[in-house]
Amino acid sequence: MSTTATAAIAAALLLLLRYAAATDHIVGANRGWNPGINYTLWANNHTFYVGDLISFRYQKTQYNVFEVNQTGYDNCTTEGAAGNWSSGKDFIPLNKAKRYYFICGNGGCFSGMKVSVLVHPLPPPPSSSVAGRPENSAAVSPRRRVLGAALGVALSAWIGSASIF
Repeated sequence: MSTTATAAIAAALLLLLRYAAATDHIVGANRGWNPGINYTLWANNHTFYVGDLISFRYQKTQYNVFEVNQTGYDNCTTEGAAGNWSSGKDFIPLNKAKRYYFICGNGGCFSGMKVSVLVHPLPPPPSSSVAGRPENSAAVSPRRRVLGAALGVALSAWIGSASIF
């Protein structure tokens, strides 16, 4: 296998691993991004990590999403917004460990369409004593199942493309 092909497979594997482990948090779950929902309660029931996504689902002709600072969040203003989205199905990467603030800029903020989430750094890898312990397959998290499946696919592709002397 050429060095270029090996490098391409390694780069693809790294990208796959990053996104396979990410969680997509859909704001409001099945109720979406709409007025009259307690998004603080929704956010408090989720743990957000660097690399996760936060998704907003809404009627694109009625609502939108702005990332603002705490002042914009508290006062429902979009001045100095860090980003804005209006597709109706927005996927926003949470790339830094910090508190993010999102509001609806079409007036919906005043009806409760605002959410603040605290993004944590990724947890450290398990220690060797934990890593060597057998696991009950039912106790494996969905993130780890997806990650394992992604690794299996990537390794199969790599092994299948390796030339035998």
